[in-house]
Amino acid sequence: MQKIRITKQFSFETGHALHGYDGKCKNIHGHSYRLDVTVIGKPVADESNPKCGMVIDFSDLKKIAKDEIVDVFDHATVFNKNTPHLELAMLLKSKGHNVLLVDYQPTTEMMVIDFAEKIKKRLPNNIKLHALKLQETATSFAEWFANDNE
Repeated sequence: MQKIRITKQFSFETGHALHGYDGKCKNIHGHSYRLDVTVIGKPVADESNPKCGMVIDFSDLKKIAKDEIVDVFDHATVFNKNTPHLELAMLLKSKGHNVLLVDYQPTTEMMVIDFAEKIKKRLPNNIKLHALKLQETATSFAEWFANDNE
């Protein structure tokens, strides 16, 4: 059986601030992100299997991406844990806001790397993450490809 790539798209709203950046994005602001998750594998050939003909059930891929990314990052504010906004982050958390402190600068590039690691850990052994595309605005996105990172 030949390998096939399938893609599932997600969207979520996230705020962030870029610590040390020399432009407007040093300020807290938000984006309507779109995430495309592409996996590769061989469709199930066993006709007695209810997943026959599928690489992975789209609902299974959806669960992974929602659990690891969408439900975590949607309507959250993301800060580098070394930010000078730490006091603000703690105040927001104490007021019930969803604040994420991460070990990286929360740029689209670094977020897509983080997302790739999270998704890869959850995929079945016979399915590989092929690519991610994280779109920050209508004209700006970052892409991660497995073959670039082997």
